[in-house]
Amino acid sequence: MKQKNILTTLAIVLIPILCAIVAYLAYRTNRAEEDNEQMKEYQALAEMDKLEMQNEYEEFARQYQELQTQINNDSLIAQLEMEQQRVEELQEELKRTRSNDAAEIMRLKKELATLREILRNYVMQIDSLNRLNQQLNQENENLRTENQQAQQHISNLTTEKETLTDKVAIASQLDATGVSAFSKNKKGKQTQKVKDVKKFQISFTISRNVTAKTGMKSIYVRILTPTNETLTQGGTFPFENRTLEYSIRKDIEYTGEEQQVTVYWDVAQTLMAGQYRADIFADGHRIGGTTFSLE
Repeated sequence: MKQKNILTTLAIVLIPILCAIVAYLAYRTNRAEEDNEQMKEYQALAEMDKLEMQNEYEEFARQYQELQTQINNDSLIAQLEMEQQRVEELQEELKRTRSNDAAEIMRLKKELATLREILRNYVMQIDSLNRLNQQLNQENENLRTENQQAQQHISNLTTEKETLTDKVAIASQLDATGVSAFSKNKKGKQTQKVKDVKKFQISFTISRNVTAKTGMKSIYVRILTPTNETLTQGGTFPFENRTLEYSIRKDIEYTGEEQQVTVYWDVAQTLMAGQYRADIFADGHRIGGTTFSLE
């Protein structure tokens, strides 16, 4: 009975102690977990801070490189290159620095602030140089404008002379009007049936032109098939820096007065149905034309 009383007494004493120990251990475990979570948050913030600094260093390096393209001053470009190199060196140091190295991170942050101020000074200096260059460029532009105006005046006089010459040249070009094309059978009658055609007749009028040069002129007629092939016997004539094949050539004595012209093409090949075209050329110019169809 006495032993039972002792055990009861021990239980009464020990149970609160055990409960306290368990509660304490639970508290410590909880606290450790909270501390661990807080440490993870600090680590994440430190990583973000480091990443933001890396981005700033990259931006500074990019801006230094851009500034070098905005100026034409070798001395200043050399200074900018040195600053860019310094930025890249600090950028490498940051990459090697652990995010939990607070002292090193703080040092590199101070370097960032210094670089920011240096960059601001360079921007102001370059802006001042650019404004000065713009002023000088404007003065040069004014001088160029005055010179261009003088040159333009001379050019205008030359252009007026050339324009007058061109107008005379254009006015002197021959003009073929009333162009008509007929297809004829072996009896000389008009026909549109492709199997019966033996001859083409092209007639036109060379208009009166008192400004045109008189004398012997070669008139070229070019007949094109529906597939844009030239009916030709191999003759060519010059036209716009190239040569074209012609179907018919006729030399006339041009007097400046209106003149009727008729030419013929004897069909010696198989023709196809479709639309044909006759173009007339003289003195290197197309002076008229017409189309006709065969069935």
